[in-house]
Amino acid sequence: MGPVPLAGRLLCAMGADIVRIAKTGSADRPGSGLLLHDRPVVRLDLKSPSDLTTVRDLVDRADGLIEGFRPGVMERLGIGPQQCQARNPALVYVRVTGWGQEGPLAQAAGHDLNYLALSGILHAIGPADRPPPPPLNLIGDYGAGSAMAVIAMLGGLMQVRNGAKGEVIDVAMIDGIAALSTSIHALSKAGRWSEHRDDNMLDGAAPFYRCYSCADGEFIAVGALEPLFFAELVAKLGFEKGRWVQRNRSDWPDMAAAFTERFASQARDEWVALFKGSDACVTPVLSFGEAVRHPHNVARRIFTDGLPSPVPRFHSADGPAMRCGEELAATVLDRWAKTPSGPKCR
Repeated sequence: MGPVPLAGRLLCAMGADIVRIAKTGSADRPGSGLLLHDRPVVRLDLKSPSDLTTVRDLVDRADGLIEGFRPGVMERLGIGPQQCQARNPALVYVRVTGWGQEGPLAQAAGHDLNYLALSGILHAIGPADRPPPPPLNLIGDYGAGSAMAVIAMLGGLMQVRNGAKGEVIDVAMIDGIAALSTSIHALSKAGRWSEHRDDNMLDGAAPFYRCYSCADGEFIAVGALEPLFFAELVAKLGFEKGRWVQRNRSDWPDMAAAFTERFASQARDEWVALFKGSDACVTPVLSFGEAVRHPHNVARRIFTDGLPSPVPRFHSADGPAMRCGEELAATVLDRWAKTPSGPKCR
């Protein structure tokens, strides 16, 4: 519901012509407009022989296909990778699931939180004295799902461009989450990461890498990991130089108590003003609405009409223009209808 549509949006923003296939008589989920509005949709009954013929005709003209069903569903419908690549040998067939195409849980239901839990990552998130909180659905669904699906599609297309046949690519979110956690595993193997939550440099234990409450109930984020940045943080907060040794954990309780008390003494935006232009790595914790209006985000056009702009950005003159919206949707199907059968990778 989320990973495949966002992957489609990102590919569309990079210049791809994408046709979305949806169920006949179905309606898009509320709130899904941003993920879906830039692709034309063909509503079909995949159990209808005539509609399956339409799907196969689209596949014949496609560079790639992305699907998000449980393993085996596409095969039962007659449009699995072997069936599609028999018609279009250069097709890149990307399969996005939570648990993967095989394994004991391959047919089990699941969501982002479940994949995070089984990967070991969820255990490392949150305060030590409470259950791990759901960290939104950005890591599994969109980092390990959407982003990995885009990488898979582009990698497959590069192989085809270099003369290889089409590829079938298994994008499992649990695999992607594990890959994203490589640095944490490396720290653990080196004896530099504790299995206990809220006990490590990057999980909230370090007083110089966490969030603090301010006098107005808002929050400030502190990320002063390097000694130079830490020294500036201490100076800006008005503490004497040398009061603490940054990486000496025995200093952390006093440091945390002092930082907590000091940040609670002023409103968030007063701290923002104080730290403006410094290298102390202190930023306000903004709401979604505030983020849209922040001067840096406005200057970079990170949001368009209040919604996130597609990425990545291409700065060369030959880079793809961002092509989204109703005008694009109205022309893609017509262009596909005029495309001869066979791959059109370019």
